[in-house]
Amino acid sequence: MADKLKPRRVGMFGGAFDPPHWAHRALAETALHQLGLDVLHILPTGHAWHKSRVLSPSEDRVAMCQLAFGDLPHVQLDQREIHREGPSYTADTLRELKREYPHAQLFLVLGADQLLAFKSWVRWQEVLELATLAVANRATNIGVDAPLDQATETDLSSVDLPFELLHMPLKNISATAVRARVGQPALSTGALDVLVPEAVARYISQHYLYQTPT
Repeated sequence: MADKLKPRRVGMFGGAFDPPHWAHRALAETALHQLGLDVLHILPTGHAWHKSRVLSPSEDRVAMCQLAFGDLPHVQLDQREIHREGPSYTADTLRELKREYPHAQLFLVLGADQLLAFKSWVRWQEVLELATLAVANRATNIGVDAPLDQATETDLSSVDLPFELLHMPLKNISATAVRARVGQPALSTGALDVLVPEAVARYISQHYLYQTPT
C-alpha cells in the first residue's frame, strides 16, 4: 500500500528565475495538469555556467520562487543546485532525482527556446536517457520590446529530439523584459503586475532589485 503512495510522475523545472514571471507560473500549472505530476521540483539555478551576466543573490531568487509558485499543489521548491559547489548541470540533478524516485517517470519541463539550444547542454544525451522533455512553445519574439499580444509561435518542426508538447497559451514574457521594465523611471509596482505575480512585484520593489545605478 505504501508503495502506491510514492510519486510515479515527477517533474523538474529549473531556471535562473531572475525573476520568476507569469510565463513561468503558467508553465508550472500546465505541466502539473497535463502531465499529471505527483510532484514538480522548482529548481533555481546555482552557478549558471551558460549565462554571461551575474545572477541576483540566491536568497532573493528563492524568495521570489516561493511567492510565485508556493501556493500551487504538488510543487516543491528545491534548492539543491544553489547549494551545489561548481556549475549546475541538469544531468546531475536528474540523476539525483532518479535515485530519490527510482520507480518514477521523470519529466524535464522547459520552454521552446531551451529546446532549440538543447544540444549545446552539457551531457544532453544523458538528460534524454533520464527524462522525457516536456516543452511549452514560446512566441518568436520575447525580447524587451516584444508586444504581449504577439501570437507567432516558435517553429519547432525541425527539432530532431523526442519531446512532449505542453499546451498553454503563449506568454510573451521574459525575465530580461521584466528587469528592463524595472529600470524604467517612475515605474510603479502595479505596472509590473502584467509581467510577474503581484507578490513578486512587491518583493522586487521592496528589495530594490534590478534598479539601474544612478
